[in-house]
Amino acid sequence: MEKLVNERLRRIHIVHEWLTEWGGSEDAIRVMLDCYPDARLFATINYLSDANRAKLGTRDIKTTYLQRAPFVAKRFWNYLPITPLAVEAHDVREANVIISSSHAFAKGVLTTAQQLHLSYVYSPMRYAWDLHHQYLADYRLDRGLKGLLARWMFHRLRQWDRQTANNVDLFVGISHHVRQRIWRTYRRPAKVIYPPVRVDHFTPQGQKDDFYVTVSRLVSYKRVDLIVAAFAAMPTRKLAVIGDGPELAALKAHCPANVTLMGWQPDDVVQQHMAAARAFIFAAHEDFGISPVEAQACGTPVIAYGVGGSAETVRDVRQLPEPTGLLFPQQTAASLMEAVEDFERLSGRISPDACRQWAEGFSEARFKREFSALVEEAWVCWKNDPQTLEQKMLGSGP
Repeated sequence: MEKLVNERLRRIHIVHEWLTEWGGSEDAIRVMLDCYPDARLFATINYLSDANRAKLGTRDIKTTYLQRAPFVAKRFWNYLPITPLAVEAHDVREANVIISSSHAFAKGVLTTAQQLHLSYVYSPMRYAWDLHHQYLADYRLDRGLKGLLARWMFHRLRQWDRQTANNVDLFVGISHHVRQRIWRTYRRPAKVIYPPVRVDHFTPQGQKDDFYVTVSRLVSYKRVDLIVAAFAAMPTRKLAVIGDGPELAALKAHCPANVTLMGWQPDDVVQQHMAAARAFIFAAHEDFGISPVEAQACGTPVIAYGVGGSAETVRDVRQLPEPTGLLFPQQTAASLMEAVEDFERLSGRISPDACRQWAEGFSEARFKREFSALVEEAWVCWKNDPQTLEQKMLGSGP
């Protein structure tokens, strides 16, 4: 990093989406700030709890005018139509490198020709692209006048989203699945660096108990309903569901006796159940999926829907050496039930040590090495010839 300091790369600004709750993207910027402790941090709003705020240190966090908007902390989605304007209000003129941490708007920050802009993308804007129709249905915006206005708003957001891709010098995706989505959405190639996972916070447990577990926010696309339905049809097998969210009431209404809905639980309880479970169940179509990696860090195999990030983070016992779990092909209860049967027949081939060793490949230390090396290489290439940066680092195509 000495070369970068000599090149005045100390003037790094990191632009995040919004800071309201702590999740995987917040962990990523925490580790980015460990790489560049002098970097300045920007976000549209900051309403983190004191405990979560402390994870980012004592640095000042620059916010936008939305920070003062009425009820914005609890009704941020009402301000979605003007969020692009808020992101464009970030003043990052003092930086010579901007890193946008983006799953919606952050990559739209305004930059100049004298600045290198790297965008670390968790996903192109889900509710405007891949999950557009599902979001409209979930929020009952798929019909009537409100539905028409919502469709028009998302149409304009898609135009803005694609246009602002031109402001990015180099895209970095969190998985090969996201890299493909970046290409489809923006027609731009991308580097892949898997996000950091706190594998050191989890301890393997060799002896497993006779239950399965899933840990998730209870929202529709996580498909916890599918998992509960599958276990309702397997009454001799036990399932623990950890997490809270808008789907909790509906799950309670159809919860069988062999399924325990535990709601939100502190980290130590989550870790205990992950480590003790026979296997971790994951039915979402995710861009990466941190919780399955955390489960493997506990030495616990994963049974996951084999599309998206799970196909990259779980080694299938039927196809690969040193397996860490089993992937099921269809996002249905029947497919999951068949996978559980196959897992119980083949689980002797999966060792806790193999799960743990595989999970360590997604550690924070690995992310720091890869991310710092990428920024350094991009900086040198960009200083030599900005117009050939993408070609030199990535070639062309998806």
